[in-house]
Amino acid sequence: MTDDLVASLGPLLTAEASAEAYACGSDPGDLEQTVWLRLLERLAAHGPPRAPEDWLRRAVRAESRRTRRTTRHERPYGTDPADHATPTPEQRVLTTAHRRAVREAVARLPGRCPRLLQALLSPKDLTYREIAGELGISQGSLGPERSRCLGCLRRLLTPEVASREARG
Repeated sequence: MTDDLVASLGPLLTAEASAEAYACGSDPGDLEQTVWLRLLERLAAHGPPRAPEDWLRRAVRAESRRTRRTTRHERPYGTDPADHATPTPEQRVLTTAHRRAVREAVARLPGRCPRLLQALLSPKDLTYREIAGELGISQGSLGPERSRCLGCLRRLLTPEVASREARG
């Protein structure tokens, strides 16, 4: 049973891990290995999943999110603690102003760009498949659409950045 399951899920896992790994800053092979381990743990504790393909997709996404969260909180050994010092009130004000400027620029973007960029930056950590479904467009068009929207955003923000640098 396990050999059949591994053989049938192998290509799907390779494809899913390749699609998710780079977004979380992981190697696809590492992500694959972790999901195989989760499957073995699942088999030992509860037996095979009822819908193995669905289980595998959810497991890949869960491991990808876990890797992303872990990477966000890890700090390289030997780094200077001053690099991670609490920001000053002035730095907080500037950061807030920059974020507000970006949000306002995103809201001024044409077409479905505001919704696309909000979905990409969502704390829900949506996959391309979920974003495409939410926006009603094909998954394959998300990359080109994202590039176009980011180009528009760059053009909107360039004058603002230039005027800040001239003042500062």
